[in-house]
Amino acid sequence: MPDCPDPADIKVAEADALLPDATVPSDEAEIAWYASLPTLFGAAAALFTSPDGRVLLVKPNYREHWSLPGGILEDGEAPHAGCRREVAEEIGLDITPGPLLVVGWTPPEGLRPRSSVHFVFDGGEIRDHTAIRLQTEELDAYRFVLASDLDRYLPPLLSARVAAGLRSRSTGSTTYLPWASS
Repeated sequence: MPDCPDPADIKVAEADALLPDATVPSDEAEIAWYASLPTLFGAAAALFTSPDGRVLLVKPNYREHWSLPGGILEDGEAPHAGCRREVAEEIGLDITPGPLLVVGWTPPEGLRPRSSVHFVFDGGEIRDHTAIRLQTEELDAYRFVLASDLDRYLPPLLSARVAAGLRSRSTGSTTYLPWASS
């Protein structure tokens, strides 16, 4: 095997010379290449707890189950910005999302034609006197739920995501939670 130069010692022009038949694509070719890439859906939510550790859940009026405050990212929107926007829209709180707790991935399934990536940020603790204003066009209710009761409100995938978020919050780490078939 030939000796490879240390990447730190390679200048940009020299790096191009190391690639066989290296060509710089035209703008049209690069645009076409990007257009050919697969796409996915992105969503962001915040994990809030009460002073006694209960988890804030919201009840969307378009689903049977409860969820965390959050939603789909807009085109080109950063996950932390989408989390902030969705929390403000859904429950009326203007927050700066805390650390990223969970990155979840799910494949296309049923009516969802693409994979999705879900970002769960730490929303912090909501004090008893904090006013929550629901976005009535999308949400019917909110509730603080014991971690031991999450399975009563959430489908297994969301319950696992929230439980992972609570663990991540206590360890200071981020959890990658890929979908696993049952």
